[in-house]
Amino acid sequence: MRKLIYFVNSSVDGYIDAADGVFDWTEVGPEMSAYSKMLNDRCDSILYGRRVWEMMSSFWPNAESISDHPHDLEYAPVWREMPKIVFSRTLEKADWNTTVIGGDLPEKVTALKNEPGRDLLLMGGSELAGALTACGLIDEYHIAYHRISLGGGKKLFLDHRVELDLTSTRLCDGTVVITTYTRRRP
Repeated sequence: MRKLIYFVNSSVDGYIDAADGVFDWTEVGPEMSAYSKMLNDRCDSILYGRRVWEMMSSFWPNAESISDHPHDLEYAPVWREMPKIVFSRTLEKADWNTTVIGGDLPEKVTALKNEPGRDLLLMGGSELAGALTACGLIDEYHIAYHRISLGGGKKLFLDHRVELDLTSTRLCDGTVVITTYTRRRP
C-alpha cells in the first residue's frame, strides 16, 4: 500500500496562513529545496485541495517568467509534469496534468493508496489535511517550521486530537526546522 505524505510550511506558532492571508515563504535555500525534491522523488502524484490548487496553478505553470529563484526554476518543470489530483466539491476540471476528484473522500483516497505506484504527496492546506487526518489516512507528516510567529490565521490542522510519533528533525539552511511524524496506530 502506498503511503500518503503531508508536507506543509508553518509558522512556529502553528499557522499556515496569516490572518490577512499573507505569509511569505522566502526561506527556500538549497537544503530546503533538496528536501522538497527528495519528497517529490518518493512520490508519483501530488494531491491538493481546491484552494491550494488554485494558488499553485496560478504560479507554477509560468514560474520561470515570475521568479528567478533557483528552487522555482528547478521545480517548475517537475510540477508541470507530475500528475496532480485535486479534491473538490466545486471544481469540475483542471489543467496541467490534473485529475479532479469529488465524492466520498475516505473511499477515494483509500482507493488511491491501494493502487500500484510510489507514495502520494499532499501539499499544504489545512482543510483537506484535517479531513484526511480525521479519517486516519495520512501516514507521514513533514512540517517545515519557519522562524516567524504569526499570532493567528489558518491553523496547521483543524481541531482534531492526533497521536503522532516523532521520527526525525532536520535543520535546513539554518532557518527552517522540519519535523517528521508518523501517525501512532492503536
